[in-house]
Amino acid sequence: MDLLSRLLALMPVSGRLDVRCHFGAPWRLDEPPAEAREIPWHVLLSGHAVVQHAGGASTPMQAGDIVLFPSGAAHVLHDGGGEPPTHADAHVAHAHVANGITVATNDGPGERADVLCGRFLLPAVPQRLLRENLPAQLVVRSQRDGAAPSDRLLRLIALMRDEALDAAPGSQSLIHHLSGALFALTLRYASEDDAPPRSLLALARRPRLQPAITAMFDEPGKPWTLPELAALCHMSRATFARHFEEALGRSAADVLTDVRMTLAGRLLAQGNAPVAEVGETVGYQSDAAFQRVFKRHVGMTPAQWRAAAARG
Repeated sequence: MDLLSRLLALMPVSGRLDVRCHFGAPWRLDEPPAEAREIPWHVLLSGHAVVQHAGGASTPMQAGDIVLFPSGAAHVLHDGGGEPPTHADAHVAHAHVANGITVATNDGPGERADVLCGRFLLPAVPQRLLRENLPAQLVVRSQRDGAAPSDRLLRLIALMRDEALDAAPGSQSLIHHLSGALFALTLRYASEDDAPPRSLLALARRPRLQPAITAMFDEPGKPWTLPELAALCHMSRATFARHFEEALGRSAADVLTDVRMTLAGRLLAQGNAPVAEVGETVGYQSDAAFQRVFKRHVGMTPAQWRAAAARG
């Protein structure tokens, strides 16, 4: 299995479609920070738009592009014309429910834009493996450098749109599962860019590092050392560390801890094994050491995490 397949097997993602927007310029969408287990996304079906998250640069979008926010950061999507929207209250003149989907429209006289807005839903596991190792904002373009649009991505988006509009039997469940496919396909195309940003996307482009990544995902409970992981890749310790830093901006030890805590969170949420046993499964012979690392990583003790998962 490749890195993205391993990541999605450990953290299976689903999703939902929240709203379809039919806007005429000027228009603007202000999105607050997402909930803990949500990654907002927007697909521009037609027209043009500009997207920006807090502290980030403005990024233009064209029809077929998708933007997602792995950090869950607050962000703005607007027409890019520089004119204030015609309606101040959320900049939406009308909202109604059609076939179970909220449809938002306005009375803007300018260029039309059609936007699908939704959420990728993350499982009940610690989120750091995704949040810390993907860009805060990720735009994936269906057409790059004058090439033909990605037929596979466009077909998937069209299928989600059609299911949302038709509201046929099973449509909500289909959208739920198609959202997971959209997330996987988005990450795949982002990792195939000529220069993917420092993140898991760039790490996926380093075939020489794959033996170590495979080992960390397949045997997280093994007491791996940096020299052992480097040896799997037929590299010196220094070369191995440099490759990881160049691709991810974090160390192999950081990624191993992220994998271990993600797996531990899933085991705690889904089973009744004693905390010490869960810690041993993910590589901690000392219960105190596991408790300390888990609390530092997640922000609560393993017992508190298990209780929160039961309530949720």
